Amino acid sequence: MIVYTDGACSGNPGPMGIGVVVYKGGEILQQVSEAEGDGTNNVAEYLAVKRGLEEAIQLGADAIEVRTDSRLVVQQLSGKFRIKAPHLREIKSEIDHLAEGLVVTYIWVEREKNKLADKLAKNAVG
Repeated sequence: MIVYTDGACSGNPGPMGIGVVVYKGGEILQQVSEAEGDGTNNVAEYLAVKRGLEEAIQLGADAIEVRTDSRLVVQQLSGKFRIKAPHLREIKSEIDHLAEGLVVTYIWVEREKNKLADKLAKNAVG
């Protein structure tokens, strides 16, 4: 499955929203647009990835390609960059736990290729 994710924040910190779109075979299986309380843009991005994995797993995925327009998130979740913030390390731990036993890859995509997840995240912020 391919999962597009995006996080949005009105102010930084401020109200957060996440957007997730789950595809299989080119068809949309699920869309998520949810408010996530107050936080930072980085937290919103991480929460979107976590929610995307949860959705794909519920839909029966055993291999998931997460696509996001956040290079930092891709580098950190792939283990190439260190995560300094303890609260982000905690969310990464939750993401790693969800990914156990699955094949999960993280791919950076241009913002233009992530429009639907971006729209869903921004709509969730209000």
